[in-house]
Amino acid sequence: MVSNPLPSQEYVNFLNSVKDQIQQSRIRAFRVVNRELLLLYQNLGRQIVEAQEKYGWGRSIVENLSKDLMKLFPGNSGFSPRNLWLMRQFHLEYVKFAILQPLVAEIPWAHNIAIMSRVSDLKAREYYIKATIELGWSKNVLILQIKSMAYERHIAIEKQNNFDEVLPEHLAEQADLAMKDSYMLDFLGIKKPVVEAHLERQMILRIKDVILELGFGFAFISNQYKVKTPTNDYFIDLLFYNRYLKCLVAVELKAGAFKPEYAGKMNFYLNLLDDFTKAQDDNPSIGIILCSERDKFDVEYALRGLNKPVGIAEYRLTKDLPSELADKLPSAKILEDELTATCSAVMQMELFTEEEPV
Repeated sequence: MVSNPLPSQEYVNFLNSVKDQIQQSRIRAFRVVNRELLLLYQNLGRQIVEAQEKYGWGRSIVENLSKDLMKLFPGNSGFSPRNLWLMRQFHLEYVKFAILQPLVAEIPWAHNIAIMSRVSDLKAREYYIKATIELGWSKNVLILQIKSMAYERHIAIEKQNNFDEVLPEHLAEQADLAMKDSYMLDFLGIKKPVVEAHLERQMILRIKDVILELGFGFAFISNQYKVKTPTNDYFIDLLFYNRYLKCLVAVELKAGAFKPEYAGKMNFYLNLLDDFTKAQDDNPSIGIILCSERDKFDVEYALRGLNKPVGIAEYRLTKDLPSELADKLPSAKILEDELTATCSAVMQMELFTEEEPV
């Protein structure tokens, strides 16, 4: 009996290439179907509005239309009275905002309902739609992001990175959405200043919580990741991979305040990762320097002239909020209660069980 040989690296590469093609084809097919569905829903909403204005019909038109459509298309809950009202609202909400019309067609109907029913500000809607597209948020994640006021936090604090200067426009926007200005590490249980090695050890012990705090799409690779060059070995504190950015993310931990030389060292590490570690089809590696505090002037000048994407963020070991956010965020108790309630509700949600249309 002849045993099958272990697959060669060439075959593994071939299989991965085929798998990627299939996945990309499925994604493209979904986007085409989703755009057609959203166009249909928007047109139905427009026609309901026009018919009501032209013939003076009231609410009964929606109930009658739903009943007849469900007879013609049995088993299709998409034509329920509730959903037809949402289509009408969808048309009225976006008919005046041409800038958002191409974007709403890129996310599923349930995501649009979540945004439309929970977010009124136009800029905030644009933020959540783009974040859903770029970061692949599920409906549940989107709802939790809205509940936790992600947009308000996004605009309240200025992020400090050079992504716009060194990355292509679409990738720079994705990276900026993925990176936070500050990271809450209170779950590490550290109550006083510590050395970087201890901070790293605690983060490894709670790596699942660290990944949740970093954000959606991060996968942990290693701590003290070794990059071997022809002459030396170099070690990166924490190395992650972000599957939506399609790039390696190096994280360097600093126990104290940011120093300008940290940026140059990170730029050096990213050069090594791009030349010796990253896959050929990956995007450029990104670096995040986590420090206890930073000076905006120092960060700005340290990032000037770097040719690799580097972001400087603070970490916080307590739940104290920065003063500029104190009046913009709910209390920890309110937020915890809301998130718990949302998680319970989300588990029972059907596709169209959002709030009633306005």
